[in-house]
Amino acid sequence: MFTARQLKERMEQKPFRPFRIKMSNGETYDVKNHDAAFVLSNAIEVGIEQDLEGFVLLTRRCDLLHIASIEDIPTPQVA
Repeated sequence: MFTARQLKERMEQKPFRPFRIKMSNGETYDVKNHDAAFVLSNAIEVGIEQDLEGFVLLTRRCDLLHIASIEDIPTPQVA
């Protein structure tokens, strides 16, 4: 199980490393920057749909008890 503190620390890392949240039901949510989600005491609210200007249109609340894993999203290497 992940704690709110662990997620908050991950969100505040510098430089930010994009990550994917995998839920116990198999759903996944990508957190691509530090503005894409915010941590609550028992959940993380993830922006899952944005308009053309980058404003979030839809969010998904992920209960910490149901987060199965968190993994880095591979980023393209700059040559």
